[in-house]
Amino acid sequence: MNEMLNRIFDNWNITGNTTQSVWIIAVSVVPLSLLIYFLISRLIIQTGKRSPENFIRIAWQKFRYPLLFLILLLDFIILQGLLTPGKEISAFTGYFIKLAFIFMITWFIIRSINLSREVILHRYDLSEKDNLRARKVYTQFRILERIIIFIVVLIAIAIALMTFDGIRRIGVSLFASAGIAGIIIGFAAQKVIASVLAGFQIALTQPIRIDDVVIVENEWGWIEEITLTYVVVRIWDKRRLIVPSTYFIEKPFQNWTRVSADMLGTVFIYTDYTVPVDELRIEFTRILEESDLWDGQTNVMQVTDATDRSIVIRALMSAADSPTAWDLRVLVREKLINFLQQNYPGSLPRTRIEIPGESGGRPSKPEEV
Repeated sequence: MNEMLNRIFDNWNITGNTTQSVWIIAVSVVPLSLLIYFLISRLIIQTGKRSPENFIRIAWQKFRYPLLFLILLLDFIILQGLLTPGKEISAFTGYFIKLAFIFMITWFIIRSINLSREVILHRYDLSEKDNLRARKVYTQFRILERIIIFIVVLIAIAIALMTFDGIRRIGVSLFASAGIAGIIIGFAAQKVIASVLAGFQIALTQPIRIDDVVIVENEWGWIEEITLTYVVVRIWDKRRLIVPSTYFIEKPFQNWTRVSADMLGTVFIYTDYTVPVDELRIEFTRILEESDLWDGQTNVMQVTDATDRSIVIRALMSAADSPTAWDLRVLVREKLINFLQQNYPGSLPRTRIEIPGESGGRPSKPEEV
């Protein structure tokens, strides 16, 4: 690499130029290149505004800083050739240029991966009610993106280190004892490796997806982020639960939106035996039909239990998703209790006590408390 750079610098034909002309070129090269860069940037942004999907502007936002870094790096190489004609570059400068090129190429690759992910996911909308396919694609691409970027960065670091002769010799000697080193590293980082492998497994089998509704450690929330080593669950009260990836492979948990987003909700009402169930069922249907929260699918009211003091009435309803189902359950519960209070107050739960008469005989009717 150093020899190639030296040949490039030797080819600068500035022997016939005066020192004054060299300095003029050197001083003007950076401002001129930056001016061209900003003019191109302005042109691309204006063109992107007229694009229906704004793809050009998104692509430019991804690559503008790597491109600026490339321009400044080329300016540095040009200045190096102009200001030190006929001289070999120093070892430090050579290493700096090589590492800068490795960094730049890695940056371009990562930005390309990010852009590919955004272009593909642009066609899917997580805000839709039935977003099962969108959540599936989002989960796969986000995890695969992190895996690929991790591999790219690892390779880039290895290439950068191998540019140093001393480290290259150490690497060759370590490669000879890779078996023993692998065993030692495996024992030392087995939990980290297990978490990474669990991240791979989640990406392939998808027991959870982005925006899934889950119950983890008795906490109800949504899957907000999935990485290779941990998963972020957004709890309903805006707390965040950080769970290792291995948790979703090794332990049972509830996933309410594994197949679809629609949910069934239940409301239990405890009433007296004298409650008119048919009237209560009619009122339940009226409440659902007047509510925008009900999806029109499930409407069932049944007496599911009878104890020595009351009967248990279960109202079963459906909604488009779990937050809507929760709001619908709360609404139905409040409306049914209000209906009983206003129309059938005697149907609320009561306790009856039978008091024998003075003669020990059976009273004419029981006392009610």
